[in-house]
Amino acid sequence: MPTTAKKKELLEYKGHPLMRKENIIYYGSMSDSHIIMMQILDAGEVKGLPVAKRVSVQLQQTNPNVRIKDRIVKKTEKNSLWAAMDIASIWLGRALNNK
Repeated sequence: MPTTAKKKELLEYKGHPLMRKENIIYYGSMSDSHIIMMQILDAGEVKGLPVAKRVSVQLQQTNPNVRIKDRIVKKTEKNSLWAAMDIASIWLGRALNNK
């Protein structure tokens, strides 16, 4: 009997996967040297839709041999998810191109 189940496809942004769990968004692949973690710190509503108002962005190493505190390479806080994604794509691209 043929299987009709499709492989679960990940959402991507500029060629890197996006994964969300509650108020944390991971951008990038754990198999790469770096990943971005974005945490929505504050949200509000615009025309009845939830919108992120404060987002923490961190560029992190994925090396399991590095202490958790030392994995953070860069961090910032942005006033919208769009601004956070913009800086995240720049940081991740630079980190992965400097392998």
